[in-house]
Amino acid sequence: MLTAHQISKSYQLNTILDEVSFNVNAGERVGLIGPNGCGKTTLLRILTGEETPDSGHASFTPSNLRVGYLSQGFIPPPELTISDLIKTATGDPEFFEARLGELAIKLAENPKQLSLQAEYDAILDRLQQPSDIGRLSTILNALEIDTLPQDQLAVTLSGGQKTRLALALVLVSDPQLLFLDEPTNHLDIALLEWLEDWLSAFRGAALIVSHDRTFLDQTVNRVLELDPATQKIRSFEGTYTDYIEQKSMEFDKKLAAYNDQVAEIKRMKRDIARTRAQAERTEREASSVRVGGEQMKLKGYKDYQQGIAKKVAKKYKSREKKLDRYVASEERVERPKASWQIKLEFENPNRLGKDVLAIEELSVGYSGFDPLLVGLNLQVQSGQRIAFTGPNGSGKTTLLRAIAGKLLPLHGRTRLGTSVKLGYMSQEQETLDPKMNAVETIQGSSSFNLTETRTFLHYFLFSGDDPLRPIAQLSYGERSRLMLAKLVAEGCNFLILDEPINHLDIPSRERFEQALSGFEGTVLAVVHDRYFIERFATELWVLEEQTIRRQVMS
Repeated sequence: MLTAHQISKSYQLNTILDEVSFNVNAGERVGLIGPNGCGKTTLLRILTGEETPDSGHASFTPSNLRVGYLSQGFIPPPELTISDLIKTATGDPEFFEARLGELAIKLAENPKQLSLQAEYDAILDRLQQPSDIGRLSTILNALEIDTLPQDQLAVTLSGGQKTRLALALVLVSDPQLLFLDEPTNHLDIALLEWLEDWLSAFRGAALIVSHDRTFLDQTVNRVLELDPATQKIRSFEGTYTDYIEQKSMEFDKKLAAYNDQVAEIKRMKRDIARTRAQAERTEREASSVRVGGEQMKLKGYKDYQQGIAKKVAKKYKSREKKLDRYVASEERVERPKASWQIKLEFENPNRLGKDVLAIEELSVGYSGFDPLLVGLNLQVQSGQRIAFTGPNGSGKTTLLRAIAGKLLPLHGRTRLGTSVKLGYMSQEQETLDPKMNAVETIQGSSSFNLTETRTFLHYFLFSGDDPLRPIAQLSYGERSRLMLAKLVAEGCNFLILDEPINHLDIPSRERFEQALSGFEGTVLAVVHDRYFIERFATELWVLEEQTIRRQVMS
């Protein structure tokens, strides 16, 4: 269905993709993984024709294959309502005719506008496809689009609503090949499971970019790894867990080969040192022989000893050259490195008392509206790892803001323990000053000097000029890492984290989990990543019908 042939792409001197080639066949569910910034989204944009490669090409079989593309950051046309967009995706003839007329006028004014031409071509193709009212209703209902005012301008929706609308539009367009770029963003667990079921029943092929490891395990049967070190793609059969097992075996094999090489080099160096010592000892013995008068026999002995010394010296020099050739050879094994990972280590926090947080008869929400949560009575104790989940828009962020003192409760109160130093990581990252850079942010939260700050930030993958760039120019993933660094620098012992891994790639999520496992304080985190929850949480808070159900994790 899809063939990518030697696709290359560079931005100035930075190579993103280097002769990338792969196929996606009918019925396959392929996961595309790699760290943030390695080129996954760029590759999808090239495959869908939204960006042009420097060399190489992508082709579809058949050429008129219906392709659905869910991009990140959906920006709907400002004049279109929810209903307009649904009609566009499903093939409403009257709407299409009107829209084609509008696009024809715009193309006459801007004939080189590729996005307009792409929409024009897509509408022509969509008009030829039959509509399916039952499928449309099921998708809109599952993604909660049917509850929104259909005459509302799509551009006025919240970020989560736009994501769900964009996903719905792709799914209802009856695609044969799906490109999904982070489809799980802004989806709660119930919607994630629905999307997994939908994909399992989908008859076409899919190429999925996601950092949700459980979602990948449930949906894909092959993994493509985009390696930033080589800018190339490697293919691994099976699920994400199968991929991890294959990578672990590969790493262990390389490490064993490297250790064998280290042992061999040590053996060769010991042999050289022993041979050199033998040559030097033989030379000293020969030099100590005094020849004079009638001692011709001694002269012969001295010559003999010096000859032996030269032969031994020649031997160790030959072995030194052999070692040099071995070290410089192409067969030499480099020490394998665990790729893409953040070196993230939380310093031990100030010691906490037993009681960290008490929530008493708490109701939260916003003035003039019904409360989101009512009558909460909860206790958080030292060392707990609490994962907080529930439907989007149900009040999770509101509760965290109330606990962090960012929002006054409607009723009741929250009370922190006397030794608690609270650190709050918001979903929107509004606590970062966009005019400051990473160095200024960390120095404002610590007593580090410039050198210590640069070294500290290096642990969070800020290198080169990155620590000096204004925060406004950082990606969401870079901002997330900076927020984590700021909490570490502040020495917090109670972390409140609102979607802390939402913008982190898979290896960064794993390092984040490792860091939290060594953190001696208490953590309350809103997360929808089921893989993260299973490995991190000691307790689960599930928001249901304006209250919280607690569940102890095994």
